Amino acid sequence: MKKKIDYGTYSYEYHLILQERKTLSLTVEPNCSIVLKAPLGIAEEKIDTFLKKKWQWLEKQLCFFSQFSTQEKQKMSLSGESHLYLGRQYKLLVVRGKSDHVTLSCGKIQITTTNRVRDSEYNKKLLDTWYKDRAQVIFSDCYTAMSKKFSYETMPSLSIRKMNKRWGSYTKDNKILLNQKLIFTSKKCIEYVIVHELCHVEHRLHTSQFFSLLKKKYPRWQEVKHCLEMRFAK
Repeated sequence: MKKKIDYGTYSYEYHLILQERKTLSLTVEPNCSIVLKAPLGIAEEKIDTFLKKKWQWLEKQLCFFSQFSTQEKQKMSLSGESHLYLGRQYKLLVVRGKSDHVTLSCGKIQITTTNRVRDSEYNKKLLDTWYKDRAQVIFSDCYTAMSKKFSYETMPSLSIRKMNKRWGSYTKDNKILLNQKLIFTSKKCIEYVIVHELCHVEHRLHTSQFFSLLKKKYPRWQEVKHCLEMRFAK
């Protein structure tokens, strides 16, 4: 059910899920939707108190995820802009050339275009294609490296797509899906998401056994998860 929380001049809608559990759990999804899981029969006062205690964390999470939507919606793909790639910001340079291609060198992402340098729509298509190609290469390399930590008889296949609610997912047909937006984060974050999903092959739910396996396969997972959630919100 949809609920609303007010704090000072700020007001947010969130999805409240009541279920058989003992604790409260707050998450912010990549599309900036807020989800609160709570025990059945919990008093509204306890929910309000919990949310107010989490307010600073909530603000940072929303700020973090909003960067991706801002980058997608507001960037014009013109020279001088700053764009994320593997956890770092790079200045964009657009130049005319005899062929269309995108390169990363000397601390800049350079779009070479056969079109007008201020044709933002065309530039965006070139840049999006480059991001997609880089994601395919980087994610595949990371997946190959991280899969060596496991000894499954049949390793899941890897697929990359745009996702609104998750960084990654393990499907019933033995496939791991990775959010294409992970190309904006660091390699460590990409590796963590891959290992997280590979642990779901053995444990579908986030049980104590799941987290025990995750710690065994990726000992510093909490630190990297924190980096994934908070780095760009600082």
